[in-house]
Amino acid sequence: MASRLLPQRAVLWLLMGLLTGSEAPAQAGPALAELRPAVLQERLDAALAAKGPRYNPRTEHRLADGRPRFTNRLILEDSPYLLQHAHNPVDWYPWAPEAFARARREGKLVFLSIGYSTCHWCHVMERESFEDLAIAELLNTYFVAIKLDREVRPDLDQVYMTALQLLRRRGGWPLSAILTADGEPILADTYLPPARFADWLRHIQSRWAEAPERVQAQASRVAGAVNRVMTAEARAAELDDTVTARAVAALLASFDALQGGFGPAPKFPREPQLALLLDQAQGSAYRADARAALDAAVYTLRAMARGGIHDQVGGGFHRYAIDNDWLVPHFEKMLYNQAQLARLYLAAWRLTGDPSLARVARRTLDFVLRDLTSPEGGFYSATDADSEGEEGRFFVWTRAELDDLLGPDDAELAAAVYGVTGAGNFEGRNILHLPLALDAAAAEQGLTPERLRQRVDAINAALLQARAARPHPHRDDKILTAWNGMMIAALAEAGDSLWEPKYLRAAERAAALLWTRARAAPGALERVYYGGRTAEAGLLSDYAFLGLGLVALYDATAEPEWLARARELADALWQRFADPEGGGLFMAEPRAGEPAMARPKDLGDGAIPSGTAAALHLLAALARRTDELAYEQQARTLVATASGQVLRVPEAFPTLLTGLGRLRHGETGPRQYAARGAVRVDARLRRAGGALTLALDLDMAPGWHINAAQPLQDDLIPTRLGLAGDRPAWRIEDTRYPPAQDIQLGFQREPLSVYAGRVRIEASLTPAAVAPERPALWLPAELRLQACSDDRCLPPETLKLAVPLPQAPGSD
Repeated sequence: MASRLLPQRAVLWLLMGLLTGSEAPAQAGPALAELRPAVLQERLDAALAAKGPRYNPRTEHRLADGRPRFTNRLILEDSPYLLQHAHNPVDWYPWAPEAFARARREGKLVFLSIGYSTCHWCHVMERESFEDLAIAELLNTYFVAIKLDREVRPDLDQVYMTALQLLRRRGGWPLSAILTADGEPILADTYLPPARFADWLRHIQSRWAEAPERVQAQASRVAGAVNRVMTAEARAAELDDTVTARAVAALLASFDALQGGFGPAPKFPREPQLALLLDQAQGSAYRADARAALDAAVYTLRAMARGGIHDQVGGGFHRYAIDNDWLVPHFEKMLYNQAQLARLYLAAWRLTGDPSLARVARRTLDFVLRDLTSPEGGFYSATDADSEGEEGRFFVWTRAELDDLLGPDDAELAAAVYGVTGAGNFEGRNILHLPLALDAAAAEQGLTPERLRQRVDAINAALLQARAARPHPHRDDKILTAWNGMMIAALAEAGDSLWEPKYLRAAERAAALLWTRARAAPGALERVYYGGRTAEAGLLSDYAFLGLGLVALYDATAEPEWLARARELADALWQRFADPEGGGLFMAEPRAGEPAMARPKDLGDGAIPSGTAAALHLLAALARRTDELAYEQQARTLVATASGQVLRVPEAFPTLLTGLGRLRHGETGPRQYAARGAVRVDARLRRAGGALTLALDLDMAPGWHINAAQPLQDDLIPTRLGLAGDRPAWRIEDTRYPPAQDIQLGFQREPLSVYAGRVRIEASLTPAAVAPERPALWLPAELRLQACSDDRCLPPETLKLAVPLPQAPGSD
């Protein structure tokens, strides 16, 4: 049978209606109103009316009075991405059982379009194809059309992205797929120009009309392949530290020593990989591989901070760069990039003492507080790349604009510092970047670094004020629980590390909002908060990342309420997502009436760490902070389930590997927990002249104590402070332990000499007589202790503390 063509008469009537302002007659074909019952039409009309008189429909198809000609089911949704398509002439459904039921009832195929609200090529395909009347007629006549927001349902996105990668050997968004009524994929592609898209639709419709059984067989083969790829291999293989070393070696082998990052353009930040390198660096203060890992990570972070991928005026980072130099970005700004990069720059600052890295972290967080924070305190998802119909228009400058906005001296300085020329570096305009680091630029300009930073800050303030008057890119105002959890963790960590109360307040406010709005019931989260309403059952990543944000708040504040909330989410996570048969964690709970080829499990990292890896970190953190043994057992079960895949390509699982290190060796950094959370230790260094003083503040829960430095019994483990490493850069001159308390316990005949409550241990340090071959990245301290309660003693522990050297601003 030949491919069936669109009814030309129907298209003509629709076009005539647009030109004359009249409605197309009923016989013009399956108009949207004819495809739904009157009750649904009333709901759509009411939803449109509720938008109010200031509502500006996103469509070129309008009546004479400005109202949209078409309104489809997406106007009833909460996703900003779906709402962008609410007035397409396509008769869109959201992902719902009703759509598949209609496809089965009418014997139609399903067209699935997946994207997100700040996706540039999604907007292009919308304008070219989904607003096109002929293509809309083709979709409405022969398919059931479904729109899906990948940020709301990443579990479904992963299923169909896997199919796309199998079929086309590539991926990306928008994702366009043809499915059976059972949700099995037949074809998949990304952006398609309108002519190719229409031919693509006609081709599969012709095949379906001629031989549906062959098409169904193809779909079954593709679905089987997707299932095989997505079924996690559960080999109980032992993962040891050599696996992490293999992953680090693979990353260093692909490191771009000229421009930073890994591999050729387009260049993504690849935050999970950078986090693994920094974590490996912090694991040893002296090892050569630790130094190589640190150097690669910091070189990349500095290169990104100087590039156009970093918004030099407003702070924050764009999603990726299309060139090797990090100069030309894809101008979207995603919340998850800001959360991850802020933490990376903080970690690099702590390891190096370079204040410019802390400055980047501050400016990134300030951007989020300024431009991505809701009035209630939640964090919006993203800002678009486009404004005024052009990609990047909001962010770029001409030399003439600088001359008009700044005085001649500042304009000349801005042009020199930011590489601005009359010809421009992006479509006749300039993406601001730093050809030289600010310290080098200061020397070139004959200024001190501090004076140059002051002038650059003033220039940025003037440019930011001028930029605020431009038409802004679209902002995706949905509040995603997982991404907000990531940002809460970043802000809590920054507030703690930088001694900046505003960051901690913002983290607490967002956490309180999510606990009030996104927590539908104890142990039950919703994924999306938008327009005052919540939607979509929470995914594994929502529970895991919000739990980690609450743990970070507990670490920063010592408020037990945050820890109790994190425990509630960890308990719910295991109950809701654990696979009792195959092991591991599913991304989502099963949903009644929803077709799905598989319940996916995400193990490897993408732009965001996998939900499984985040869950491993949460369980490992709680195993250190609570006396619940199940957390460690569950974490080890996760590791065993994932081990087969990790062994094959360890560099694909960086966050799982850092979680494995956290589980096996404890946490790194100046704060540690002992006795399953009953003892908290905070370490700090103070410099006085050439000497250092190391101070450890210990906080023990009521009813708990540790043995004193000189216990009264020879068989008890004394509390001892020392330095790690074969040839440490410092040596301890003297250690000052606090006064001990003598107590009598019911199970002990003799009195005990102990420390309880809050105490401080101090040690004076001087440089070692023989310096190590490589300078230390920080001070590696060890605290040996044994903790007991009123009725039991725990095994002795040695806490390994990585204490930053006080080189950066803010050290006391």
